[in-house]
This record gives sequence, C-alpha cells and structure tokens, in this order.
Amino acid sequence: MQKKATTTILRPAYALDSVDNALRLLQMLRDSGALRLKDAAEELGISPSTAHRLLAMLVYRGFAVQDEKRRYHPGPAMGVGPARHGWTREFTDVCRPHMEALAVGCGETVNLVIRVGAQVRFLYSAESRSLLRVGDRQGQVLPAEHTAGGRILLAELPRPVLEQLYLRPDEEPGADHAGDNRMAASDFAAFVRELDAVRNVGFAVNVEQTEAGVTAIGVAIRNGRGRILGALTATVPAARYRRQLQGDLVARLHAAVRGISVDVADLE
Repeated sequence: MQKKATTTILRPAYALDSVDNALRLLQMLRDSGALRLKDAAEELGISPSTAHRLLAMLVYRGFAVQDEKRRYHPGPAMGVGPARHGWTREFTDVCRPHMEALAVGCGETVNLVIRVGAQVRFLYSAESRSLLRVGDRQGQVLPAEHTAGGRILLAELPRPVLEQLYLRPDEEPGADHAGDNRMAASDFAAFVRELDAVRNVGFAVNVEQTEAGVTAIGVAIRNGRGRILGALTATVPAARYRRQLQGDLVARLHAAVRGISVDVADLE
C-alpha cells in the first residue's frame, strides 16, 4: 500500500507578527466561538492594549462582534450574521425604499444601523445627491456611545445592561484601561442622564464625535410589538447641521420610521 505524502508547512522567513496575531485571533474565534480580551492577550503573549487594537480591527472589518458581556464572537465576514442570524437582510430590504425616498427628500445621506453590544453596524446607506454630502457608511462599525443611531438605541436599554456595557468596576490603581470604553461611576451617571434626555426627546444627535465635519441625527425603529430593531440616521455636513436640526429633518426621519415600522411590524 502506497504511503500518503505529507507536507510540513514552515513558518515564513519574514513572518509579520501583527498579521500572524490577527490570523491566530481569527482561529481562536472560529474554534471557541467566544473570546475575552484578557484570554486573547494571554494566549498570544501580548499586552491587553495590543490585543484590543487587533480585535478592534477585526470588528471594524466584520470578522468579530462584541456582546453585552464584552466577549468577542465570530462576525459576519466569517459567515455568521451580526445579530439574531439572518434577519438583517430582510430588515434592510424593507427599509431601503423608505431610506432612498428620505435621502432624496431631505438632501442628506440616510443610514440604517443596528446595535451589537457596544458597537453599531451600518447595514445600508442611501446616499444624498447633494454635491456636499456624507459618503456611504455601509459595513462600517463604530462605538455606539458616539453615534446618533447608537445613542438612541442605548437609550432604550435597561440600566443593568448599560452597566454591563459601560460601567467600569472598581479596580486597583494604575490598571491599564487602554482601549476600554467603560466609565467611572461619576461619568457613567452623567452618561445615563444624557440617554434619559435622548429617550425623552425621541431622537439623538452626534456632533463631530466620530468624524470632523460630520454630524448626524438618529431615530429608533420598532416592530409592531414595540421592540427595537435598529435606527435610522441622517448624516449631515456640519455646515448644514443647525439649519437641518431647526428645520423639518427630525420630522422627516420620524415619518420615514413610522412607514418602516408598518412594514416591519411582524419582524423579530
């Protein structure tokens, strides 16, 4: 009987450690399904801040998502839906015509976002035809607390969930918080008050928190049972922000969301 040939794969002579570590993180996500920052850093023999930067890039490119317990999971680029597996395509298809009509009507780029843990993922962008406009955001991932869509979605969460996401536990002095978006108790209390105000007015704003010269207004989308599915945002160049905020843009957003809510009444 003829022996089967085997091939030994050797480490490249000019291996790039950062690339190798990113690929090893992908393997860990694939094999474990859930990964903590501390465990990733220990496994790779790197600092938590370096591990966080690598994981942040995987999140940005869709290879990982982060949940409320701050664990990382395989993302959509690894064949896994970003949340509740498979419903986002239908959600996007239903929202698209409403978004395109709104983009034409208000002259601004309109985005559909969902929250995944402490991030928001942009599912679709309907670009404005204005010469001065904010570009396509589809596929982008940003911190929820800094975005208009993320803030309106966070405003609907129970306080215990917000604490899991953002309240930093008491730790030893000098602890490394690099890349950590959690907050001290006083900052968290102020953040919760801001979210209370957002919930009361029914929309959230982002004034150049994620990108210089870019502002946004966000409104939540609910299904027929009042369950939050995502948010619709209008991204506005800072030069037009005050005029749009004082005009009818918020009313247009709410009208578009009401139309979407009818079409997604039965969507889970």
